[in-house]
Amino acid sequence: MQTQLKKGDRIRLLSMPQDPDPIPVGSVGTVIEVYDHCDWTQVDVEWDNGRCLMLTMPDDCVAIVEPNRQEPST
Repeated sequence: MQTQLKKGDRIRLLSMPQDPDPIPVGSVGTVIEVYDHCDWTQVDVEWDNGRCLMLTMPDDCVAIVEPNRQEPST
């Protein structure tokens, strides 16, 4: 499975349904590496909240954050 994500992309998590301790929905992070397999993709992400947890695509769902869009401050 091919994904359009690439190293350096900024992403926002939309869902992570299969993980027992998921990253919170809405979290933002930076793609570190993408590993394509036959029918799935593993995405290594450095999350802004400090957690390190890979995505498994297509189960997990993210949106690419536009690089020129300001992130809301929290």
